[in-house]
Amino acid sequence: MSNYYDALETRDSAAREEALMAALPGQIAHAKASSAALQQILKDVNPALVASRQALASLPVTRKHELLERQQAARANDAADVFGGFSAIGYGARMPRIFASPGPIYEPEGAAKDYWRMARAIFAAGFRPGELIHNSFSYHFVPAGSMMESGAHALGCTVFAGGTGQTEQQVQAMAELRPAGYIGTPSFLKIILDKAADMGVALPSVTKAMFGGEAFPPSLRDWFAERGVAGYQCYATADVGSIAYETAAREGLVIDEGVIVEIVRPGTGDPVAAGEVGEVVVTTLNPYYPLVRFGTGDLSAVLAGPCPTGRTNVRIKGWMGRADQTTKIRGMFVHPGQVADIIKRFPEVARARLVVTGAMANDTMTLKVETACGGPDALATKIGEAIRDVTKLRGDVEFLLPGSLPNDGKVIEDARSYS
Repeated sequence: MSNYYDALETRDSAAREEALMAALPGQIAHAKASSAALQQILKDVNPALVASRQALASLPVTRKHELLERQQAARANDAADVFGGFSAIGYGARMPRIFASPGPIYEPEGAAKDYWRMARAIFAAGFRPGELIHNSFSYHFVPAGSMMESGAHALGCTVFAGGTGQTEQQVQAMAELRPAGYIGTPSFLKIILDKAADMGVALPSVTKAMFGGEAFPPSLRDWFAERGVAGYQCYATADVGSIAYETAAREGLVIDEGVIVEIVRPGTGDPVAAGEVGEVVVTTLNPYYPLVRFGTGDLSAVLAGPCPTGRTNVRIKGWMGRADQTTKIRGMFVHPGQVADIIKRFPEVARARLVVTGAMANDTMTLKVETACGGPDALATKIGEAIRDVTKLRGDVEFLLPGSLPNDGKVIEDARSYS
């Protein structure tokens, strides 16, 4: 049996990029024609010209809070479109289900087979056609249960809709149905295995698992391995579906074939250098919900080189924290985009981080900047003026040598004492 879900995973990297960029103009045109929100967001964009990553990077980023704001505005005005103008489809056969994420943000599920594109990730976790999967993601409100079930069905697997809770019944079902593995959060499988041990029930059939929704550190991976379960993680969201997945190499996550992923500086839409930590921004090729440059709010970074399994798509490190670092300083909100606005005024500055120290209501704001420029006194004065101009607050400036700041995606660091 093949080690890959399909031939797309091992195609030449240049051929993949060519195919993605060839599909991009059509997707932008479709988004403008079928989504009222994107028609407005992209009103000055000629889709035919968006045929490269450089052109894509010039488009605005839409972040999750904007989805919520547009949906709330639509609901306040009794608009028929509960999706804030982002969905390209309406109620009926093309939209079999609707889900809700906290906010609430409502997400449509399209009628396409494997709509969320999860089959590839499930295959990479070791599942194969003809197997039974115990799915313990939630089936109500949030789409996680349906995301995994539709992917498992596309792979040719049968699903037990375990959902969450009822731990003893979960153990009983696993013991009697003997599934090949589990899909859900790692913490809930740990609870199930611990309960099974307390009950004196063996679950020998559960030898593999695909996890999502939570961190999956090496210590927990080893805990499962000691109990005969090989666990792998996937990275997906309710908005764009599968983004990346872990493979047997366990060296980062391979990007899904149905999305275009960029890593941008938090608070901006500017792509960072390869290897630098930034926000994950996704453009989908989904015709039903055609999100363009959707900012996930998650931090990650591109890994160098191909996956040792032979998959040729780009790899990312996985989830590395949240990109929204907006901080309240002396009664004023300061966000990463303002730091970016300051730095754009000074080509001598490579990177910067705003560090807030002291105590609440008596804090100090210092912009640490990397620069190789000599004679920084005049530059410090100009940057200080820019800080006040953009944030309406006074801040100190500290110069660092290039490469001094940590590569962790932080643009604003709140180091104040709250005791």
